[in-house]
Amino acid sequence: MPSAYFLVPGYGAQGATAKDIKYCFNPDGLGAIINASRSILYAYNISPWKEKYGVNAWKEATLEAVIRMNEEIREILLPL
Repeated sequence: MPSAYFLVPGYGAQGATAKDIKYCFNPDGLGAIINASRSILYAYNISPWKEKYGVNAWKEATLEAVIRMNEEIREILLPL
């Protein structure tokens, strides 16, 4: 199924890291949609954003969590 995309759960709060999901992608860096729910939705309540932002700045914590996730995934895909 060379043109199929797989939904890959488990990133973030469930424990998967960028290194764990690296093999879900095709050699061209496509083929996977990475899902992270709790680690993004509740970033304001998870270290390091809990200490940096807290509940009142949940939008900023969420944005930073998304940016970090994207950077981590991009780093493991660049060598492909």
